[in-house]
Amino acid sequence: MPVPALPRLGLGCAPLGNLYTAMTDEQAEATVAAAFATRAGQPAYFDVAPHYGLGRAEERLGAALAGRDRGSYLLSTKVGRRLRDLRPGETPDGQGFVDNPARAREWDFTAGGIEATLEGSLRRLGVDRVDLVFLHDVEDHLDEVRATGFPALAALRDQGVVGAIGFGMNHSGVLAGLVADLDVDVVLCAGRWTLLERTAYDDLLPVCERRGTQVVAGGVYNSGLLADPRPGAPYDYQAAPAGLVERARQLQAVCGEFGVPLRAAALRYPFAHPAVTCAVVGAASAAEVRDNAALFDYDIPAELWPALVAQGLLDPDVPLPAAALPAVGR
Repeated sequence: MPVPALPRLGLGCAPLGNLYTAMTDEQAEATVAAAFATRAGQPAYFDVAPHYGLGRAEERLGAALAGRDRGSYLLSTKVGRRLRDLRPGETPDGQGFVDNPARAREWDFTAGGIEATLEGSLRRLGVDRVDLVFLHDVEDHLDEVRATGFPALAALRDQGVVGAIGFGMNHSGVLAGLVADLDVDVVLCAGRWTLLERTAYDDLLPVCERRGTQVVAGGVYNSGLLADPRPGAPYDYQAAPAGLVERARQLQAVCGEFGVPLRAAALRYPFAHPAVTCAVVGAASAAEVRDNAALFDYDIPAELWPALVAQGLLDPDVPLPAAALPAVGR
């Protein structure tokens, strides 16, 4: 099934699940409302998962979407981790999320598990369909994914139960192998095609372009370093090495010479490759949503990108972004 025409900027909903810090239900509702307010006439796009706060992000997103025209937004969620109630004596394993409901995650790639996971997501979201479904963080479960998980999801696609299907993870080489072998509509690749990393350009993006598989870019700030390049800033969820911090600061300095915030350049850069149709960026408040939208629309001089190449901060063989982008992906 063709991937729906995604807007260029989507809202990553992990913060709605209390990623690292708690938010209120009211803050979550305001965050979602801001995504609608900044959508510039296009459908809003929300990416969520059962993993995010053990279902809390889906519940909050569903509450915020209640009563809205279903044609005004697009939804993606994920399968692979099935949620269940805690057993006596168990405590929630937050995995980075705080103030969690009394649930546990279990890997489940059986056909029944995929269906049950999706049914749970639809119930928490309060909808009868989602537009995209990703198999989530499956790099350590590839045999099960190939044997049962992906065939089960493909069967649901063939039956019209789900829309486009694919994979979401931050291992671009694994994604490349799956795209090469399977009928994948779309992938969400986090952190591997950014101002600091070209890995996906070398392995994943050529395969996607050849196969016609669309790419949603996540992790455009490399988990924080490109948002605030300072010692101790996170890179791939750990403290960034000193060499990467220095490179990010150099990127920031050159962007500053052109009057461009580093975050604006980091958000625009993945679209240099034609396979990338959308970027999803997390936000923990309405103000952050508005800030991301303003950064995405920032007027970036075309001369910035060659200057980064000239300074050795981008490799000379990588593509550079166009001066302007249409509002939606191809």
